[in-house]
Amino acid sequence: MGLGLSDVDHLLLSHIHLDHAGAAGVLVRKHSTLQVHVSGVGAPHLIDPSRLERSARRLYGDAFDGLWGELAPVPEENVRIVGSEALGLDVFPSPGHANHHVCYLASDRTLYAGDSAGVRIQPDAHVFPPTPPPEFDLEAWLRTIDEIERREPKRLALIHFGLVEDPGPHLDQLRLRLQDWATEEAPEDEWIRRRESERDAESSDPDAYERAIPLWQAYAGLRRYWDKLAETG
Repeated sequence: MGLGLSDVDHLLLSHIHLDHAGAAGVLVRKHSTLQVHVSGVGAPHLIDPSRLERSARRLYGDAFDGLWGELAPVPEENVRIVGSEALGLDVFPSPGHANHHVCYLASDRTLYAGDSAGVRIQPDAHVFPPTPPPEFDLEAWLRTIDEIERREPKRLALIHFGLVEDPGPHLDQLRLRLQDWATEEAPEDEWIRRRESERDAESSDPDAYERAIPLWQAYAGLRRYWDKLAETG
């Protein structure tokens, strides 16, 4: 776009998972007036990322440093907690992928969806739900899809990746696949084989989907969700 980091005044985060927010602290170190907008639930973990880092290191093990590098704190004075509006964008909670997730809706009806609208490697029509641990919640995510549809976006801006110009069919597929994945409890090897078969049959670039949402990670989030359901009866 012909811009440098110093030309960017605001960073709007959908949530604090490392592929979305892991570089925030380093960016603020390089650009000390950068304002970082985030939900009230996510803000404390930007200011002090130690708990987030411990959790991520348990998940990624020895691969953590190579994947993510330094997870630097964001100074509290650079953090802006979003309410129902931020920089002229409508903001609303969108849990399911993570309980601290928010979406941003622009006046032209573009929804900056974070991970709440799933993963789609265009030009494929195939939609995958990212379901990593520890906070995947099927019921919350289905309500989030309802809230997105109620706002009638004209397009979805996906972090993984690009603009979706057919939000209706896209969200319909996401809803169905979420329900299929979350209700089909199975051993990990079996579950992953089924998902690989789906993905390979419907996608022209299965490796790109695997990079965006590794199936072992998706299963780990679902496994935690199933175990929570079993604990609560």
